[in-house]
Amino acid sequence: MDIRTFLAKHPVFTRSELDSALAGDYSGGKSTGNARLQYHLKKGHIIQIKRGLYAAVPTGEDPGSFTPDPYLVTTKLARDAVIAYHSAFQFLGRAYSLSNDYIFLSDQTVRPHQFRSCRFRRVAHPQPLRSAGETLFGIETVERQRLDVRVTSFERSLVDLLDRPHLGGSWEEIWRSLESVEYYNIDQVTTYAVLLNNATTAVKVGFFLEQHQKELMVEKEYLARLKKCRPRHPHYMEKGKKGRLMSDWNLIVPETLLHRVWEAEG
Repeated sequence: MDIRTFLAKHPVFTRSELDSALAGDYSGGKSTGNARLQYHLKKGHIIQIKRGLYAAVPTGEDPGSFTPDPYLVTTKLARDAVIAYHSAFQFLGRAYSLSNDYIFLSDQTVRPHQFRSCRFRRVAHPQPLRSAGETLFGIETVERQRLDVRVTSFERSLVDLLDRPHLGGSWEEIWRSLESVEYYNIDQVTTYAVLLNNATTAVKVGFFLEQHQKELMVEKEYLARLKKCRPRHPHYMEKGKKGRLMSDWNLIVPETLLHRVWEAEG
């Protein structure tokens, strides 16, 4: 395979992927590989995103300002990268507003990285999933520009955002993003919420489903399943944030969320 063919099929790629694809077309070992890489960098055919990671520059684009697809970059930052949290809703076209922060799950240690205006951050899978060997729960593979991108499903993303709301923005952003999805598999939502083994997360999910019981056609059995996880004492939906106690869930919900103050402000 020549390099032009490779770049057409790999808009974002690692150095090892390039070397493997071109191994049969060149001789001279590492020094030759470095030389041809530097040649194409100098010519503006490719740009370097970080050490060992590159992107092809489309014809007519300025290599000095071209920004590659951030989701393809995300998926190449770790072998097991999974787009998650608010980034999953954004990738799937359901985020209320767009962000330049790209969050991904990985078992690898990857330092935060910024390229152009895009910021990339790795977070670990929740410990209960790792302990149960369930880190693949609710992960889907989607093709994007001929490359496979792994992303958490709407069901897992809903629960994940309520589990770690600091990765989703404001409550308005989280709530509006969750509400933009017309259908959830409620059985998968509740199964995953229970799997996380976190009472606060379970009742936050239960509260959301109860608030949208009619629209999402949530059967009472699923709410009852989540209520079994209810903590003995009241837990805050947002740590340290005062609000109203929802006694059915033993959950203290911020007044701003309960009254959807953003609608009045809008």
